[in-house]
Amino acid sequence: MERVLRACQNCAKKFPVEPDDFSFYEKLQVPPPTFCPECRMIRRFAWRNERHLFRRKDSEGKTQFCGLHEEIPATVYDLDFWNSDGWDPMAYGRDYDFSRPFFEQFKEFLYAVPWPAKSIVRMVNSEYCDQNSDAKNAYLCFNGSGVENSAYIVSGIEVKESFDLYEARHTELSYESYMADESHRVLFSVNCEECSDVRFSKNLMGCMNCFGCVNLRNKSYYIFNEPYSKEAYAEYLAQFDFGSYRTIAELKKKAHAFWLGFPMRYTLAIKCTNSTGEHIERSKNLKECYSVHEGENLAYSQFMDPPVSNSYDYTNWGLSSSQMYESITCGEECDSVKFSWASWPACRNIEYCAFCRSSEDCFACVGLKKKKYCIFNKQYTKEEYKELRAKIIAHMNERPYVREVRNEKGEMRKMEYRYGEFFPPEFSPYAYNETLAQDFFPLTKAEAEAKNFLWREPEARKYETTVDARNLSDNIKNAPNEILKEIIKCEKCSKPYRIIEMELQFYRHVHLPLPHLCPNCRFMERFKFVNPPKFWHGKCECGGKTSNSQPTTNNGDSGSKSSVVSRKSQYVNTAVHSHGAEPCPNEFETSYAPGRTEIIYCEQCYQAEVA
Repeated sequence: MERVLRACQNCAKKFPVEPDDFSFYEKLQVPPPTFCPECRMIRRFAWRNERHLFRRKDSEGKTQFCGLHEEIPATVYDLDFWNSDGWDPMAYGRDYDFSRPFFEQFKEFLYAVPWPAKSIVRMVNSEYCDQNSDAKNAYLCFNGSGVENSAYIVSGIEVKESFDLYEARHTELSYESYMADESHRVLFSVNCEECSDVRFSKNLMGCMNCFGCVNLRNKSYYIFNEPYSKEAYAEYLAQFDFGSYRTIAELKKKAHAFWLGFPMRYTLAIKCTNSTGEHIERSKNLKECYSVHEGENLAYSQFMDPPVSNSYDYTNWGLSSSQMYESITCGEECDSVKFSWASWPACRNIEYCAFCRSSEDCFACVGLKKKKYCIFNKQYTKEEYKELRAKIIAHMNERPYVREVRNEKGEMRKMEYRYGEFFPPEFSPYAYNETLAQDFFPLTKAEAEAKNFLWREPEARKYETTVDARNLSDNIKNAPNEILKEIIKCEKCSKPYRIIEMELQFYRHVHLPLPHLCPNCRFMERFKFVNPPKFWHGKCECGGKTSNSQPTTNNGDSGSKSSVVSRKSQYVNTAVHSHGAEPCPNEFETSYAPGRTEIIYCEQCYQAEVA
């Protein structure tokens, strides 16, 4: 088929459906989407709570920490019991009611079948973690695997003795960093790979003993991008007391300002072929993907672990999965999973399912394990299954679920959910402000409720703070063991937090000050360096001999609600580029929103400067 422009049911913006898209939809036997890629993504993101734990009693009355708020009207089983043969999800089976819309029935059914309290496997002494596997002595770690003796790690793989990291792989003794891979002792840094003893640096690869640097490759003993001898480097660092909170704050501010004077690559794409997206590595044929490692033939997909292939609108997981569509938190040897949530591993040919394990050929099922040919948790023969599935799909199209929301003008709009749509966001057990959607596409309470999203005000904790973060000892050498007994008032949000024992030991060992912010506020400080899974058309800002320098306005596209006019720094090129002294003509799709203060170069100009 030829390229077609469609109007999004949700935002009314036009979006293209390309010939290769039609080929994929035809292969999976699903209709073309009625929502644009961004609205489809936000709809899925509203089904993933990645960093919030709540006290909740399970079905036996035992209080535990889990990702499901106590207000959620579902029965929650302790994970061990949920995984056991002590209950039968088939006992909740029911007939399909052709007098009511499918989605209306499925919501009732979803909340009728018991849910597991957490999504964890093979954990040791890591009670306060979720969406994790093979963790040992981990605390408040989420969406990871193999994290050990660490705390406050989000999206960490094989991370050891580290704290406050986001997106880290095979890294140890590191702190307050984003994208630290295959590294050792990376502190207060962004996007450092195969690095050791690096502080306050950004976009480094294969570097050792670097301080306040940016865009370096295979360098050692550099300070603010200037080379030093080993002895001079040690002498420079000796002037700072890194155990002082005041010193660290001043150095962070200086480093962040220094980074802005250097060009950023329009996208982070490493060893990729015929691909567009952000934070993509060793991949082929990707279209508008985000945080994908070793993917092939993917579109509009995010947060994929290798290998993963031939999928569209797929969020979070991968791991030997293929032909996935409009699903989130499904993976590990899955195939042909459509419109599903939290179903793993080894699920095949399932649609509109949740919490299913190792099942295949199931439609609208919840909590099944090793089942086949089931609909609403009822067993059918192969022939009965195929016949009833076809009838239900026809009924979904004839009698759609109607969702009503208010547009920006306050007018009510109706959207029709037929076969081919993911679950409506109001069915999600999570409040919008508890999910990935709020992290990347923040809304106010009024905005979220106008769009018919659930919003939940954070509970006021019943702890009386015993010390204000502003009154903490400036230097770690003066922090007493008694700090472990204190309830600290966050300097930013005023919420209480504590220092745990292994955390204090880490600060003393690495010689770093106590944090003045709670774990959530620290995460949000790191998150400021995270580009969104959203793309704008951009132009290379290389002007020939220097970068262009022009006033910029942050108009809120990157998540900010303010409008600030500033002037970009002017960078002087260190090499002659292919376009000579003339401005670079290259254009591209980038995750840097218009008005950002960074200098943005195309791949060729960026590589000319970092080679």
